[in-house]
Amino acid sequence: MSAEATDQAALGRRRGLPRLDLRNLRRFGRSALLGPASLLSPAGRDRLPDAIEHIAKVHRAHHPGADLDVLRQAYVLAESSHRGQMRKSGEPYITHPLAVTLILAELGAETTTLTASLLHDTVEDTDVTLDQVGRQFGEEVRYLVDGVTKLEKVDYGAAAEPETFRKMLVATGNDVRVMSIKLADRLHNMRTLGVMRPEKQVRIAKVTRDVLIPLAERLGVQALKTELEDLVFAILHPEEYERTRDLLLEHAGRPDPLAHVAEGVRTVLHDAGIAAEVLVRPRHFVSVHRVRCKRGELTGFDLARLLVLVAEDADCYAVLGELHTCFTPVISEFKDFIAVPKFNLYQSLHTAVADGEGRVAEVLIRTHQMHRVAEAGVVALGNPYAPSEPAPSETTPEAAGDVAAAGRPGDAGDSGVLDSSVAPEGERADPTRPGWLSRLLEWQRATPDPDTFWSSLRDDLAQDREITVFRADGGTLGLPAGASCVDAAYARHGEAAHGCIGARVNGRLVGLGTVLRDGDTLQLLMAPGAAAQSPVAEVPAPEDGPTPDGPPPEWLDHARTPAARIAITRWLAAHPPRPEGPAAAAPTQGRPAAPWRPGEGRRGVGVVTDPPGAAVRLAGCCTPVPPDAVTGFPVRGGVVTVHRQECPAVARMVASGRAPVGVRWQDDGAPGGAVADYRVTLYAEAFSRPHLLADLTEAIAAEGVAVVSAAVEPPREQRVRHTYTLQLSDAGRLPVLMRAMRRVPGVYDVTRTGRETTAATGA
Repeated sequence: MSAEATDQAALGRRRGLPRLDLRNLRRFGRSALLGPASLLSPAGRDRLPDAIEHIAKVHRAHHPGADLDVLRQAYVLAESSHRGQMRKSGEPYITHPLAVTLILAELGAETTTLTASLLHDTVEDTDVTLDQVGRQFGEEVRYLVDGVTKLEKVDYGAAAEPETFRKMLVATGNDVRVMSIKLADRLHNMRTLGVMRPEKQVRIAKVTRDVLIPLAERLGVQALKTELEDLVFAILHPEEYERTRDLLLEHAGRPDPLAHVAEGVRTVLHDAGIAAEVLVRPRHFVSVHRVRCKRGELTGFDLARLLVLVAEDADCYAVLGELHTCFTPVISEFKDFIAVPKFNLYQSLHTAVADGEGRVAEVLIRTHQMHRVAEAGVVALGNPYAPSEPAPSETTPEAAGDVAAAGRPGDAGDSGVLDSSVAPEGERADPTRPGWLSRLLEWQRATPDPDTFWSSLRDDLAQDREITVFRADGGTLGLPAGASCVDAAYARHGEAAHGCIGARVNGRLVGLGTVLRDGDTLQLLMAPGAAAQSPVAEVPAPEDGPTPDGPPPEWLDHARTPAARIAITRWLAAHPPRPEGPAAAAPTQGRPAAPWRPGEGRRGVGVVTDPPGAAVRLAGCCTPVPPDAVTGFPVRGGVVTVHRQECPAVARMVASGRAPVGVRWQDDGAPGGAVADYRVTLYAEAFSRPHLLADLTEAIAAEGVAVVSAAVEPPREQRVRHTYTLQLSDAGRLPVLMRAMRRVPGVYDVTRTGRETTAATGA
């Protein structure tokens, strides 16, 4: 269906930015067809063309002292250059840059950004050159226009799209306004996508979903992100969209139950002497759909949230105190994004309160400035550059590596929040450059292949949440949620992480595959000299650490970030394995090569592959044991790593294009009649009490199972989680063992690693 055909006005709801209505489009079209003849007369030169009067009015509302003459000049050049060109909808082409500029003006963009947005297609689609733009409007506008100009398919072929995005991202690394213009450009194109063929609509919508929407989220431009989500939702999931639309239309004619709660909140805050604006903020289509999938049947309370706007930060906490005093708070819903802002600039207090009938209303509390930043993100920051600073030079894909290298921040940029550190000499100091962008620019230099870059970019942007990990030396690391110690090592040390031999998380030794949580303290243990340079570790490594020659293939199972995967894959490709077996070459660095027999691997695991004969290794991330359903993935040297089918690593590897191989458990146990030892990791969830650890280990020992390692997390809300790595000689005893552990007083659940519930364990 056409995204343009969605009648959201019938819902009486505001969806992100106001749409550019057809009257404005027709007015823009008439102005374009008449041309700038009136501007040729002396009287006409000083007044604004009719087509940009509305843009100027909106712009002046945000920037009262803005110089509008440069906008007039940009419009004159854009209109004369695009004259005669028509969009597929039949409208004059100039209506597109005008609409893009209006979107940015509504967000509060400054004059330079609006000037570049009016000209953003001139170099790509007309005879105007970058040099001409630079001479008339300055190097800053030239850089922004160059940043959003697509590369020619005739020069790049199938690689044109990924290389265009690479070019834009590198340009964004020096000036985030480049991506602001691109996002507004894509929003208007998505609004008018209905004139395209259905297959082209789907292709554009998928790229928008996979790349542009995550970038809008990371830059904090929620107003653009939410409308893009709704437009993509309408194209890719038309049936779900219609159901959601019908639900909203059904509730549109009913009294809004949140209006009564909002009035109660206004009364409470007025009596407390707190000046505040209380609004009912409707959810957008995708948000309603997500809530419906999560909660099932929806009420009017689920279709919107209350928004409380105040003047100062301290007023936010005063409002929170009054709400929690006069209403029943839902403590589990409280989040403080003012004290700890999100990585995309977002600040707000989130809470939920229940009325007298037990109905829960979600509440957002923020200042007016926080609200502006929450809607417009980096656009709300205006022009972050001093006029005296040199403008960046033109960036091409060939120069992408040099620009990315120059733009790499120091430790201050590792946190994932805004990096206000001083830039290297020759680069513009950009206080808006976030840590995730610095990491993206760094790994893209190592991926010259367009297909690899494109798939890695989508994987990177698919991580929709970031965590902050505190380093033992006092710094921080910003990582995507689900990142492991392996990812942290490469984020911190680059290729020197090949020499990482272990890690401590919150003071405890852990395996390098351990998944990190927000707020963890991490100490990476490096081989001597590994952190200072990129040598091979020269000390014996633990079992899950690196081999003497570099990272083991198993690290790919734990790596979630492109930077880590690319570095590991590149090292493995450059260092093919030495032949193993009785005729193997002499051992290097004092460690003999371990021989293996077909079907056995480095540990007797009772697994055969299809085709047979490959060495096998049980994955440490999910510790499969019979009769688990398993799948395998080939790694370096023909070794097959065996995972449980529901292991999260399997989904990640399949999504990255790695082909699985068939594996199955042997019916007669380990190869050659040997007894196979299986390692398994179990989580015991329990209420905190004295002697719990002793009772659990006693129950494990009573089943004849050896404890390889055990860890106890700090209690949270009187609950505690124990992690045990156990070695079983008979995998069939696992259900019996798990039942014995559940019988320990205080234990309410025992689960396998990599599995959310115990229903599939057979225990």
